[in-house]
Amino acid sequence: MALFFMKEYVEKQIKMMEKVFQSLKLKKGTKVFELAKGYFEDAKYFLKNGKIEQALEAISISWAYIDSMLHFGYAEIKDELKDYFTI
Repeated sequence: MALFFMKEYVEKQIKMMEKVFQSLKLKKGTKVFELAKGYFEDAKYFLKNGKIEQALEAISISWAYIDSMLHFGYAEIKDELKDYFTI
C-alpha cells in the first residue's frame, strides 16, 4: 500500500519538475543543469519500469541540483515556483 502512495508522490514530483525545467532560465552552470536533467530523466525511466524507490531517489537528487543552481545564481525561475525551493 505504501508503494502505491510513493508512486503517486513520484508522479506528482515529475509533473512539477517538468514545469520547473520549462520555466528555468540558465545563466551559467550548464554541467550542473545537465546533472539535474539526467537525474530527472532517470526518475521517469525508473517510474516507467516500476522501480519506484529509485525514481524517488533520482527525482530528489534532481530537485537538489536545481535548488543549488538557484542558490548560487546559476539559474532563475518563475516566482510562482520559488516556493518549491529553499531560495
